[in-house]
Amino acid sequence: MGDVVVTEFVTLDGVFEDPGGSESSQRGGWAFRFDRGPEGDKFKVQETMNAGAMLLGRKTYEGFAEAWPGRTDEIGFADRMNNMPKYVVSTTLTQADWNNSTVIAGDVPEAVRRLRSEVDGDLLVAGSATLVGTLLKYELVDELRLMVFPAVLGGGRRLFSDDHATASFELVDCRPAAQCAILVYRRPRA
Repeated sequence: MGDVVVTEFVTLDGVFEDPGGSESSQRGGWAFRFDRGPEGDKFKVQETMNAGAMLLGRKTYEGFAEAWPGRTDEIGFADRMNNMPKYVVSTTLTQADWNNSTVIAGDVPEAVRRLRSEVDGDLLVAGSATLVGTLLKYELVDELRLMVFPAVLGGGRRLFSDDHATASFELVDCRPAAQCAILVYRRPRA
């Protein structure tokens, strides 16, 4: 059985919008102004290599599908990204052409519950703001992994919007990674 693991780059004021700058937003690219160091890189590689599948919203999926198929590297990260099973939640896509991709339409909470029982390993969710909001609303997030960057953007899409219900999380791990911190929170299943 797999856990739903939401992994995000986030600022001190909770913004997780466009950390890499691929969305051409006004504030985009903020994460790459900081050094996450070898520890941060190792963390991101390990979580991807250990995941059973990726669960993505349409916008994040399209960005990844454009960026990853042509990439290679010596450690096998690109191969893992390209070959692992990917599930894209969308009401507009009818097919997903990136290798090993499946479109999920319809009842998202039910589909995620089914995937939890079918996927061997974590279901890794990156970016995917609308999907993350749905997962939080239906209490389908088993673990949050936040890489917190020492930046305040003053605006942008926040991980927890004003309409999210109050929730508490147990701190499982916290460690430095050069100019940022890696915080891992676990939320028990309801």
